[in-house]
Amino acid sequence: MDVTIRGAGVFGLSCAWAMARRGARVRVVDPAGVGAGASGGIVGALAPHVPEQWNDKKAFQLDSLLMAADWWAAVAEIGGGDPGYARIGRLQPIPDAVALERAEARGVEARTLWRGAATWEVVDAPKDWSPGGDRVIRDTLSARIHPARACDALARAIHALGGTIDTNATERGPVLHATGWQGLAEMRDDRGRAAGAPIKGQAVLLDLDRRDAPQLYLDGLHVVPHGDGTTAIGSTSEREFDHDRPDALADHLLDRARAALPVLADAPVLRHWAGLRPRARSRAPLMGAWPGRPGHFIANGGFKIGFGMAPKVAETIADLILDGTDRIPEAFRTDTLAPWRAED
Repeated sequence: MDVTIRGAGVFGLSCAWAMARRGARVRVVDPAGVGAGASGGIVGALAPHVPEQWNDKKAFQLDSLLMAADWWAAVAEIGGGDPGYARIGRLQPIPDAVALERAEARGVEARTLWRGAATWEVVDAPKDWSPGGDRVIRDTLSARIHPARACDALARAIHALGGTIDTNATERGPVLHATGWQGLAEMRDDRGRAAGAPIKGQAVLLDLDRRDAPQLYLDGLHVVPHGDGTTAIGSTSEREFDHDRPDALADHLLDRARAALPVLADAPVLRHWAGLRPRARSRAPLMGAWPGRPGHFIANGGFKIGFGMAPKVAETIADLILDGTDRIPEAFRTDTLAPWRAED
């Protein structure tokens, strides 16, 4: 089967890879190229939702995070690229007695909800790599990935299986739209509202080698040590902005991180990054058939959890397009989108 994928961000590339592995002839089309939007970032914190108030979204994410190691290993093996994946875990602060009680209760929930595949526990804080306090939350489910390198690794794997990635090409077969915030802005729900909007994020990359350390969550920030000897600090969530370039807020981000974690103080800055991330109105990925447009499908709205969700999103979309099997959770469905009209 021929399949066309519009959008070479993490959702588009992941879905193309999943379908190519099943024998589809995939063609990815993106005028800007691979990972040109928010997917070409530097942070890559694959962190789970807290293990409580369980729902389909959290269960879907859990499945995706648990399948990620083998999934990304296959990408690297077939294409030869390195996505920078490692399940390094995460440490979070415990600011007070109420937070400690909540953390311990979540640890009990995790034993059941995470099916014994990962742990959430309270431990003594490490001396020189800690989000603060004497005791911290440690989970073993969180992982890291290098977003830009992961997109490159997916592109290499797609090419290795005979797929193509073009800036412009004729559509063939079913068409998957994974076009980021621009695509969400063009879609309307049944009340006439845009299906989503861009949220600006900024991050900073430091020359600091902590590749064997867990990622940290501190003062609302992610600190992610990468396997290449760099450490990323991110990110902002800006609803109002005048441009998509890094600005003073990136430096403010770094100041906050250095104030909370002194070991970052003297690490040289390698890069500032900014991008517009696609946030669906539902805050969950938007997946499924495009109402009123036969043969067209949507996978969009990854926002902050796109890379963590990508393996499961990709396999679920491949099930739908190639086999006609619909395993999409209710919270992710495209049913509330207004039917597409030819004049759109």
